[in-house]
Amino acid sequence: MATVNLARTQKKAAPTEYKVLSPFYLAWRRFRKNKLAILGGVIVFLFLFTGVFAPIISPYPFDKTSIYTFAPPGTLPGHLLGTDDAGRDFLSRLIWGANTSLIVGVTSMTFALLVGIVLGFLAAWYKGTIDFVVNRMLEIVGSMPGLLFQILIMTMIGNGTLNVTFAIAILSWPGMVRLVRAQVLSYKDREFVEASRSLGANTRFIALRHILPNIINPILVSIAFGIPGFMVAEAGLSFLGYGINDPTPSWGKMLGNAGQYVQSFVYLGAYPTALLMIVFIGFSFFGDGVRDALDPSSERTG
Repeated sequence: MATVNLARTQKKAAPTEYKVLSPFYLAWRRFRKNKLAILGGVIVFLFLFTGVFAPIISPYPFDKTSIYTFAPPGTLPGHLLGTDDAGRDFLSRLIWGANTSLIVGVTSMTFALLVGIVLGFLAAWYKGTIDFVVNRMLEIVGSMPGLLFQILIMTMIGNGTLNVTFAIAILSWPGMVRLVRAQVLSYKDREFVEASRSLGANTRFIALRHILPNIINPILVSIAFGIPGFMVAEAGLSFLGYGINDPTPSWGKMLGNAGQYVQSFVYLGAYPTALLMIVFIGFSFFGDGVRDALDPSSERTG
């Protein structure tokens, strides 16, 4: 009987098993506690969904005109947000404007990401002449007046979605280069990198296996803040008449076209402005949430 009781006692005293939580799960747990980050994520998702599926969800083609010009919102059946100066459905043009902003923002960010990772890694890893040349390139590009230089490029190559994307992307990479360079410098002399190098690992293996996974968090945050910045840059160029050509819709172009009519037809300028503001704030909330979620020190205990 004593033996049975001893066995039960040992069973009760068995050590508790703890479940090991992955870093991704912990980051998601921190992210979902941030209500503003969730709101920002919803806004970003809706923007991406609208931009990608604009040809499907748009009620009309963006260039379809009618005889009903300047119809206020809710006054013309089939045109929920009214029509513009050419009789085009305003809701459809706003939806297609999201598509234009998405193309410009994502393409410019992709270019900045590729150039930033390559040049930033090379400058930090090899230093010497390569680092000197990359830093001089950063100084040259950084000394250029961004908007004026973009206007000059657009004047030389002409308007259009592809051209405005090129004009924005060509100045988009210095920030990413500085970020990647600083991150690689902080990791290149760590013990795990030295151990991998001593075991015969080449530079490519170390970069992909050890460096990149450790610097991906700040890069993701930079992407979240960079895309809306490029979208606003496109809107500014289009507003000034150096970006997207009609009839291709752009929120900035729609603002520019509304300038001469906005006193009589406020909605022509109100809707594009509101969408730009909402999307920018959404990306900001989302970026802040991602930054906090990827920071383990922000985990609350208790």
